[in-house]
Amino acid sequence: MKTIAVIQARMSSSRFSGKVMKTIHGITLVELVASRMSRSRTLDQIVFAISDDAGDDPLALHLKRLGCEIFRGPLDDVQQRYIDCAEAFGADNLVRITSDCPLIDWGVVDLVVEEFLKANSDYTSNTIEPTFPDGLDVEVFSVSSLISSRDLFESDLGKEHVTYDLRESGAYTTSNVRHVTDFSNLRWTVDYQDDLKQLDEKLPAGFKDMTWQELLGTGFTGVMSSNLRNEGMNMGSGQKLWNRAKQVIPGGGMLLSKRSEMYLPDQWPSYYQKSKGIEITDLDGRKFLDFSLMSVGTCSLGYGVDSVDNAVKEAVTDGVMSSLNSPAEVQLAERLIDLHPWADMARFARSGGEANAIAIRIARARTGKDKVAICGYHGWHDWYLSANLASDSNLDGHLLPGLEPSGVPRALAGTTVPFEYNDIEGLRKLLVTGEFAAVKMEVSRNFGPAKGFLESVREMCTQFGAILIFDECTSGFRETFGGLHLKYGVEPDLAMFGKALGNGFAITSVIGRGDVMQAAQSTFISSTFWTERLGPVAALATLAEMEKQRSWTVISQNGANIKAHWKKTLTGLGLPVQVGGLDSLATFSLDLPNWNAIKTFFTQEMLSRGLLATSAFYSSTAHTEELMAEYFNVFDEVFEEAALMVTEGKIESRLLGPAAHQGFRRLN
Repeated sequence: MKTIAVIQARMSSSRFSGKVMKTIHGITLVELVASRMSRSRTLDQIVFAISDDAGDDPLALHLKRLGCEIFRGPLDDVQQRYIDCAEAFGADNLVRITSDCPLIDWGVVDLVVEEFLKANSDYTSNTIEPTFPDGLDVEVFSVSSLISSRDLFESDLGKEHVTYDLRESGAYTTSNVRHVTDFSNLRWTVDYQDDLKQLDEKLPAGFKDMTWQELLGTGFTGVMSSNLRNEGMNMGSGQKLWNRAKQVIPGGGMLLSKRSEMYLPDQWPSYYQKSKGIEITDLDGRKFLDFSLMSVGTCSLGYGVDSVDNAVKEAVTDGVMSSLNSPAEVQLAERLIDLHPWADMARFARSGGEANAIAIRIARARTGKDKVAICGYHGWHDWYLSANLASDSNLDGHLLPGLEPSGVPRALAGTTVPFEYNDIEGLRKLLVTGEFAAVKMEVSRNFGPAKGFLESVREMCTQFGAILIFDECTSGFRETFGGLHLKYGVEPDLAMFGKALGNGFAITSVIGRGDVMQAAQSTFISSTFWTERLGPVAALATLAEMEKQRSWTVISQNGANIKAHWKKTLTGLGLPVQVGGLDSLATFSLDLPNWNAIKTFFTQEMLSRGLLATSAFYSSTAHTEELMAEYFNVFDEVFEEAALMVTEGKIESRLLGPAAHQGFRRLN
């Protein structure tokens, strides 16, 4: 009977790419595993089973230089790779080792092999009831049993994790090796970059030749981590990639509103491969209906609208950039001015933060003043965050409670001053000083303006020489075909649009009165990629589709319907519900101290039923009556369960992971 150890390795780890070629004390992980395994007395041969993907070519070359046996097989079917390897080397029994366990112990390997032969089982390991440190995992099984499990189950988990069906199906005899003392709380494996760093710092000199007991004797206990044993098997590809992203991207991604922790830590799909209508397909091929933010409000027509996408594809074919300008930007400027007769000129950018910064620069250039009064959320740039230099509570009523303005020059303190929505006297006290270049505000957010409020703001800006700027990056084209200010009949000096303007393509605009906009000529506002043609082309096609569908009426009605349903269902369950936001940007919350846990439970259970759902619903025209009815049914089902859990005080115990993070919310 031939027993060989098969050490699986790949460069494309979903959590820590290339880790098997990283070093501890100057020695690669695969070399450490090969060296320590070579001391086993129960193995007939040691083989590294790596993929036949070109990305593993450097690994293959390194292993050959080390003198290791190599077998190459399918990248995404590790189980088949094991079976083919066993056949190629004439093995009867296999010992499965992973190359991210650089402290694998040859003595533990021998213990498990001996127990396998003694028990005459199909499968033996030291992990069924773990007592050894995580990272000393050993599995031994017969080749015939592995092939049998493959034929019987053909499961995706088996293909990825090799022995899943042998262990979990109950169809095979198993046995377990225990240690007299339970050390399973210790973690000696490398899943993340920080694990590697800690091992490199903590392991003593000469560790390569020490048994695991000798390592314990030096005081080494392993790496500190919140990660669970074998967490990768219970984690989707999206979460694995998210954890990997956080090692190379500060915060994991580019937008706070798309961080997994904001919705369902450790469970949110995080990444997508396809989107169409309101259906999103994640990296594992699971399909979800999006009843959450529709890409943070950018896709009010739904994902992948043919008329918009086809216009963009044609533009790509004709060329995205050149040394000359795109005529689409002129056409878009004329279109937006036509929709807003008070405006004479337009400038374009690609993000809301940029558009807001452009408007502030123009207002300051036009007036020769520095100070800005703000009400609402206006992006991440220094001019805005400087409001929190004077007091870290200044932005509490606007979006980000306690936002830390690290990196913002202290010299900007006092240049941006918040005022409260509907507080006309508070604004008057600021403007009467004559020091303010602009008043920048959202037209509406969680609730609308008090009678005469917007009109009074307009009058005071004129009286005290401040430029009135409406930030409509979020509210534009939601309740009207254009800016929300059209609904109230109040004309600003400048206005910004974004998000919905390109239905997912990057385009934002600043429109304004000619005498104000011309101030852009007296300062420097310029960027290469503001001239690419895809954004304006997408915007023109989006506006045409909006007008054709009268999208603003559809999405507002959807939102009104969902608000009504929230109120009816939650009130009927005895839950104190609060509903807010524009109809097309609807939100709900419960006035309960454990609301965050309830919200997390809601998201968790909706996700398990195939719906992306949070406490906010950003409507699109792709949310049909049939799909809305499906949402209502699932919503009612989940909250009937949630209400019972709240009554019994058990909601926290039903969470499968941590509660969602708090702190990013609009308070108006």
